[in-house]
Amino acid sequence: MKLKMHENSLFAILLRKAWWVSALVALAIFGVLRFFMPWDFSLLVAVPFIGIAAYAAWKQLQAPSAARVEKTLEQLRAQSWDDFSRVVEQAYRSDGYTVSRLGDARADFELVQGPYTTLVACKRWKATRTGIEPLRELQAAREAREAHYCVYIATGEITEQARAFAAEKRINFLQGPELVTLLR
Repeated sequence: MKLKMHENSLFAILLRKAWWVSALVALAIFGVLRFFMPWDFSLLVAVPFIGIAAYAAWKQLQAPSAARVEKTLEQLRAQSWDDFSRVVEQAYRSDGYTVSRLGDARADFELVQGPYTTLVACKRWKATRTGIEPLRELQAAREAREAHYCVYIATGEITEQARAFAAEKRINFLQGPELVTLLR
């Protein structure tokens, strides 16, 4: 069973913020509790927030810079489909997935890791703007193959309608820093 943190929990919100926000929360909790409790108990309550601050700082140090993201995206847009698909396939393999190329126009790869299957669509990675239609096709492929997850890879902009559809159908986007991190 795969455990997942609720996206609106306090810890999930703090993980999305800058590391120092969690450090300030830890300091505030410690400071307030110190007035009412012994210092060791106050520190014990603040430790999870200190851990989140440390983890967030580590993740932020590992994240690519904006200049590196833009440079990598330009390089990706300049690649041919064969080169780009080979890079994506290798990146997912190095992350521990079993990757199969699909002959389906709606999805390009099928990723398997344990009992979970993910469909990846990335043929339109060069599109300046992605609308809802490729996401509908990906959703149809998911239903046909009974896949658990879907990922749409893009280097351009994604319309609001497409984002709303993706949120409704639980389709994840891979773009910008996340794409650069995957293809490192």
